[in-house]
Amino acid sequence: MADIEKLVSEVYFADLRTTLEENLLDKLKRLIVTAGISKIDFEGKFCAIKIHFGEPGNLAFLRPNFAKVIVDFVKEKGGKAFLTDSNTLYVGGRKNALDHIDSAYLNGYSPFSTGAHIIIADGLKGTDESLVKVEGAKYVKEAKIGRAIMDADIIISLTHFKCHELTGIGGAIKNLGMGSGSRAGKMEMHSEGKPSVIVEQCIGCGACIKVCAHNAPSITNKKAEIDCNKCVGCGRCIGVCPKDAIDAAGDETNEILSMKMSEYTAAVIRGKPNFHINIVKDVSPYCDCHSENDVPVVEDVGIFASFDPIALDQACAEAVNKKPVAANSMLAAKAQTHNDRFTDAHPSTNWKIQIEHAEKLGLGNRKYKLITI
Repeated sequence: MADIEKLVSEVYFADLRTTLEENLLDKLKRLIVTAGISKIDFEGKFCAIKIHFGEPGNLAFLRPNFAKVIVDFVKEKGGKAFLTDSNTLYVGGRKNALDHIDSAYLNGYSPFSTGAHIIIADGLKGTDESLVKVEGAKYVKEAKIGRAIMDADIIISLTHFKCHELTGIGGAIKNLGMGSGSRAGKMEMHSEGKPSVIVEQCIGCGACIKVCAHNAPSITNKKAEIDCNKCVGCGRCIGVCPKDAIDAAGDETNEILSMKMSEYTAAVIRGKPNFHINIVKDVSPYCDCHSENDVPVVEDVGIFASFDPIALDQACAEAVNKKPVAANSMLAAKAQTHNDRFTDAHPSTNWKIQIEHAEKLGLGNRKYKLITI
């Protein structure tokens, strides 16, 4: 029995209900303390709080108030906290460090609101990276991770849990793996997942051209074409197409992307104290990298925390799948054929791949015990 229990990770959960005596921020602190975050020795250590600051125009990203709870706790324990993310591949508000910090400030993240400075992990142009060998990896032998993240002594992920158009879910693994990769690292992870045009649906509007940082799409005879030699497979064009005329590559390429992402997560957290928080609120159908957010696909669930990012993502996905589809959401307009909110939202994805692969890499367990506070 003892051996079986060792294979089960603990995931702690708090719903979003509040009282006159305890608001949601107080509840978040109680959750992480109950989950055991105090076991980490923060004294004098640099603590990277890995977060997504949200693309300007998107309103589904986490409020900075949540980050302040974590920052204040780290400081109480004698640690040196900073908020961090790496630059993006696509054209937008976070492609270089200056725009990235401006975007973070615009969305409410500043030293005045959170109590911590922002450090863009891969530097001004996304080229400041550490090369990290990934033992046991199938695809990534040497991950390219933003240097500031690798310089940190402790890693805490604070994640807005949601759907994702290429990986099915955007949870702790996505936040840590894809989010910590330098621009070259993101290109490496995306390189197997190149989109294609559904010619019959394309109206030649050029939205894909405007969003591509690599000049891969072009318009010929009022139809888009994508040059695979230029495309890095970031999938940004998928989200902006008004006619759903751009589709992700087949399951194999999305699977490879998910597995590479898990291998990048291994590079980030192996050998360091790490702790993970997923907030399952405003569960949008697309990533917070979009400059817009659609109606949540299910009602808000709550906050989850664990030392195990695999068990954490598994628990969050299962919790979302137990919720009914929101009547006015994008998902409600789709056929519910998979009995899975994430696969129904994006049928070319399989969210379980990243979790299964991360488990093979020894990052945690899919089996978990859910403890409600």
